[in-house]
Amino acid sequence: MSTEPRINDRIRVPEVRLVGPSGEQVGIVPLAKALELAQEYDLDLVEVAATARPPVCKLMDYGKFKYESAMKAREARKNQAHTVIKEMKLRPKIDPHDYDTKKGHVVRFLKQGDKVKITIMFRGREQSRPELGFRLLQRLAEDVQELGFVESAAKQDGRNMIMVLGPHKKKTEAMAEARAAADARKAERLGRGPAADQADEADEVDQVEETETAEVDQVEETETAEVEPVAETAEVEQPAETAQDA
Repeated sequence: MSTEPRINDRIRVPEVRLVGPSGEQVGIVPLAKALELAQEYDLDLVEVAATARPPVCKLMDYGKFKYESAMKAREARKNQAHTVIKEMKLRPKIDPHDYDTKKGHVVRFLKQGDKVKITIMFRGREQSRPELGFRLLQRLAEDVQELGFVESAAKQDGRNMIMVLGPHKKKTEAMAEARAAADARKAERLGRGPAADQADEADEVDQVEETETAEVDQVEETETAEVEPVAETAEVEQPAETAQDA
């Protein structure tokens, strides 16, 4: 039987138990009355409980309801965490530089909230020295003990020795921290952090003060320039008139 709600004219019952737009109980009403109320409120009449007797219908905006349901499902998928087991393979006589590189990958996986399966691969006569692989696994577990713990102790599996490390943080916590760090880096790049905003405000104040000072200096220079030529002209013309009279 289909669970999809039926809407408006697809409902085929004589009476329905009606629920109002705000969740209030209207009561049992004829279907025609329920449709009339839906038209009056400009809403849809949606059958939400088809197996009830009489069926339960609600007045709602069905398009908005579907949109909100889709957004909730999307948010739930966004916050959903899937347990992932990563695998890292090592050799019993691994080079120190290679060991540091492999350990860096293990650290990254544990920080992301993932489990890590460590596999020591033995070849040839190395199979007669399982203690080499065991010591290597113990060393790796001690190096990453702040981020993870030994979930499955080291055990021999044919030519390989396997150990599983589990993270201290849950996957959801690691995802939340990663999103927060990404948002912080984005805000820092855009210069929209609190410190950046305060610096921008201080720069704006300094720029306004410099502009006002420049305008005042320019006005003073203009006034001085207007006064000085007049004074010079007066000094030059007065001796010339005295010479003509003489």
